[in-house]
Amino acid sequence: MTATISRSVQVNLRESWWIRDIEIPTRVVLAPMAGVSVQAFRRQGRRYGAGLVCSEMVSCAGLHHGNERTLGYLRIASDEHPLAVQIFGSEPAVMAEAARMVEAAGADLVDVNFGCPVRKVTKTGAGATLLDAPGRACRIVESVASAVSVPVTVKMRRGLEDGSRTCLELGPSLVEAGAASLTLHPRSARQMYTGRAEHALTAELVSLVHVPVVASGDITSARRARAVLGETRVEAVMVGRAAQGNPWALREILDGPDQVPDRDEVAAELILFVRETVRELGERRAAGFLKKFYGWYLRGRFPRQLVQELVRLETTDEVAERLLQEAPGAELFLQRLESELPIGREVTLELPISAYGGG
Repeated sequence: MTATISRSVQVNLRESWWIRDIEIPTRVVLAPMAGVSVQAFRRQGRRYGAGLVCSEMVSCAGLHHGNERTLGYLRIASDEHPLAVQIFGSEPAVMAEAARMVEAAGADLVDVNFGCPVRKVTKTGAGATLLDAPGRACRIVESVASAVSVPVTVKMRRGLEDGSRTCLELGPSLVEAGAASLTLHPRSARQMYTGRAEHALTAELVSLVHVPVVASGDITSARRARAVLGETRVEAVMVGRAAQGNPWALREILDGPDQVPDRDEVAAELILFVRETVRELGERRAAGFLKKFYGWYLRGRFPRQLVQELVRLETTDEVAERLLQEAPGAELFLQRLESELPIGREVTLELPISAYGGG
């Protein structure tokens, strides 16, 4: 017990670590989240200290059929690296084809999703369903790893049912099939996001494999991150919902309690996020996509009625204007943030502009 406490205290989350030949500069990973992890979210995460950022799930079937919106997920900016693009599907050959496209787009890692519990994914035989199909899961990993030169990683849950230990049986086999790292969210698919993540299971997985393991689930504070690192001996922790509308959580997890951002800083970060999302998705798609973020950023920091007002506005320019009315000092923060954004090449596949511009 003493050794565990000692390691927990001594862990430096700003130390780098490696997934095969890819150096990850900090021990905090920004989770892949459907409907959240757009490029603007990932770039923001990197600015606040995430050592590795991940795309939301990308459908291998969508890539295979050349769906423009799906292909748009392969837009990668120069300041996102290292970046993992997460793919999901159930057919090894199609997954391998998708992995080659992900590598060609410039991703540093290909992440395979064996954890999504959502019905529209699992009913296709993908996501968490593959935890109960170990043969197919291993064939997918082997096929993907053989198709690309970049490291292949796997994100999974403990199993389909509460109390399952499937991840401990499957994990070593996935490594043998070619997985260079495993991320475990130790909830069952049935639990979704209820209850607690049982990280004692994560510690068991670490003892069974020789590749880096990342702990996912309930990483919401610096204290919790250090406790999980110390108790499980994972290489890194993955932060998800805690960072939604709150990039300051990443900095706090890395460095300990931080100064609470003032209203001007919050408004500036939200306006920048809005503008970057419009650049990525186009005004029409972005206007609807962004509505959930207003509450995430502003609740507890601004009057509740402001969130309701922003959701009703028709354009993102009106949103930015209203935020500046509420927090005039945000303009100076915003100018600084925009001046610090790197001007770099984005790696994209050759596609019609509508794939990226929402047209």
